[in-house]
Amino acid sequence: MKIKIASVCVAAAMALALSGCAKKDAASAAAGNGGSKTEKVELTVWESLSGPDQFIIQAGQAYTKTHPNVAVNFVNVELGDTSGQIALDGPGGVGPDLFVAPHDKLGELVTGGHIKPTVDPEGVTKEVLGACSQALTYDGTMYGYPVSAETYALFYNKALISESDVPKTWEDLAKWAKDFNAKNPNKYGFVMDVGNGYYTIIFTTAKHNRLFGPTGADTSSSYLNTPAAVSGMKFFQSLHGILNIPAADLATATCDAAFQSGNAAMHITGLWNIKPFEDAGLDFGVAPLPSLPGESTPAASFSGTRAMFVSEYSDHAAEAADFARFLLTPEMQQLRFNLTGAMPSINTQVSSKYMPGFLKQLDYAFPMPSIPEMGAFWDTMGNTSKNIWEGADVQKELDACNAAIIKK
Repeated sequence: MKIKIASVCVAAAMALALSGCAKKDAASAAAGNGGSKTEKVELTVWESLSGPDQFIIQAGQAYTKTHPNVAVNFVNVELGDTSGQIALDGPGGVGPDLFVAPHDKLGELVTGGHIKPTVDPEGVTKEVLGACSQALTYDGTMYGYPVSAETYALFYNKALISESDVPKTWEDLAKWAKDFNAKNPNKYGFVMDVGNGYYTIIFTTAKHNRLFGPTGADTSSSYLNTPAAVSGMKFFQSLHGILNIPAADLATATCDAAFQSGNAAMHITGLWNIKPFEDAGLDFGVAPLPSLPGESTPAASFSGTRAMFVSEYSDHAAEAADFARFLLTPEMQQLRFNLTGAMPSINTQVSSKYMPGFLKQLDYAFPMPSIPEMGAFWDTMGNTSKNIWEGADVQKELDACNAAIIKK
């Protein structure tokens, strides 16, 4: 099925003037012509393995065909490591010109002085999904170039649950799973990583409650101990009745394996698992998340933006920005989808029967906050979720969680 992915895409790439390094002489930079188009330039790009690496390699080859003076060199630094690594390698002059990072690291990268603002932010904003441009805006300034968007949704195994039975509410999911478990003692009606704040955040979002408030930038509170959050996490705790497994044994990899092996009817995960599940021969579908108690729309999920950032320490910042912009073209976004299965960050067409479920969920998703306080969220919310799953007092746990994240 061909699916359109959001706002209008600008087909023509921006005509950036190759200006060389921002560190070059101010007069040349002011003139906008710092560096000849025949000057040999080597761009170093940090990215992850297992698909994104091939994207950078192949995109680099395509870029060099039209920019023969520019060579693109892929270096493996995994997504979760780049933000910390740039702080070490950048100032020492051994870092990249361009590197990948999740958007929730934006505040950390900006306050650390490690990245440059987006070139032509208005043009980039017009090209990409609204959620992506919003995610990459910090204190009114846009940074980076979004190469993919993501959220998660409810996967279901069609051999174990029919499409018509896929629950629309969390209460119905609990009822269905309880019945399924009773009839299938060696299988599970539902699994999820219960100790990962990336997923458990959904139970705090009723009544439009959002992490760090409506804009994701309110540092006076995490909003994780509001009445809506407490009520939702109490319901989360009640799911232990249909998934009577310790939190330590419900890590993401374990839940992925349970679904992939056909031992779980439903699972919460993202596009990154489409290929592994297909390769395993599963006949599965993707639906929006069930609605929380008292709600009538899918529960809100985190949306994420994977972006390329131009290093503040680059000697070839203009060329790096131009290559990053090249990655947003329809041809390159299609290439990325083919290689990684990731949701394009622009309005382009992809052929996937699973995309409608993700797109519908994306309508109810909200960008992970990118303020520096997000650094404390992950471990704190993860441990809090594990404690609640094991029966701890919900209000006390969430109060302590809020205090740990919002240090006054």
